[in-house]
Amino acid sequence: MRQAVLNLEESMIRQVANAGMGRSDVLKFWFGESDEVTPAFIRDAAVASLQQGETFYAHNLGLPELREAIARYATALRTPGATAIGAERIAVTSGGVNALMLAVQALVDAGDEVVVVTPVWPNLIAQPAIMGAVVKCVSLKPVAGQWQLDMAALLAAITDKTRLLIVNAPNNPTGWTLSRAEQETILAHCRRTGSWILADEVYERLYFEDTINGCAPSFLDIANPEDRLVVVHSFSKSFLMTGWRLGWLVMPPAITPQVGKLVEFNTSCAPVFIQRAGLVALQRTGDVTPQLVAHLKICRDTLVPQLQAVPGVEVAPARGGMYAFFRLVDQQRFGDSLETAKRLVVEAGLGLAPGNAFMVNPTAEAQGWLRWCFASRDVARLEQGVGRLRRWLGL
Repeated sequence: MRQAVLNLEESMIRQVANAGMGRSDVLKFWFGESDEVTPAFIRDAAVASLQQGETFYAHNLGLPELREAIARYATALRTPGATAIGAERIAVTSGGVNALMLAVQALVDAGDEVVVVTPVWPNLIAQPAIMGAVVKCVSLKPVAGQWQLDMAALLAAITDKTRLLIVNAPNNPTGWTLSRAEQETILAHCRRTGSWILADEVYERLYFEDTINGCAPSFLDIANPEDRLVVVHSFSKSFLMTGWRLGWLVMPPAITPQVGKLVEFNTSCAPVFIQRAGLVALQRTGDVTPQLVAHLKICRDTLVPQLQAVPGVEVAPARGGMYAFFRLVDQQRFGDSLETAKRLVVEAGLGLAPGNAFMVNPTAEAQGWLRWCFASRDVARLEQGVGRLRRWLGL
């Protein structure tokens, strides 16, 4: 085996989930997905495609009609003055994870320097490491539970030796979101250094602040088509389609054919019946995403104040995403978040993701943090979970 593969760590989130698998008494908030089933009209579209016998290969880059629909959808979300997005910039992928890996495969050679803003979903650190890259992390800083970007530190880390910057905003796990000014500063700096930007914007629609387009700020609002920018999206979060494995890339048109070659050597194509489901989801996005975001805001505004009321807990409301990233401040008692998460499963019947999972070489800064996915159909489950946490803390 390649050493880069041997060096990969087992998912800490999976370690915690494995400790609670098969236990019906555990409240499970460890994975990043809603417990709502995909809407029936999306499922019906996939069934209809199968019944029509659409079980064959498709174009590497995706069905032309789906690429066109994604381009229209992405353009409609842009702020005034932004450049329209054409289908020639779109590649349909087998999930957001696949989209990210394709982008890294396309852009990163062994030995290249990659800068990643952390805390972050662990795949974004592992993928360049798999390619043999040298990964440098720049950490957000927690201030009273709210994570903030040290722009000076990030710009100092991105030099003319930096091949790729990876940034996820709205962020998993913290809910941190880049401001427009921060995006403009980062884009201008990367233009000077010649560095690529890989922007994971899968939570763009799950945003709770008032904006013109109902979305978090996107690099696509300010970039030119030829900029060294690749943006990743997914049907998973905004359309309740986590298990379908369907996503897309937006990229400079010059590299789209090359990414098509990589799709061939990875998956050949996304299944046609799943693409048909995605097409219907885009056609009826108004029937899914606004209601989902409104419900997630209720979930956030239910969970966070209750956590804030727990003595010894530090947390701030996330601006986007579906997570509360909170800290148990007693470091001597709760220093190792992985062990704490495992104990919570066994002793309290509460399943959360450990903060260690989202850091490289976790420092004391990451210890004591836990991620709670609040995407729950039943808000009472969130309240029940806080009750279990309080009892476990002896309150």
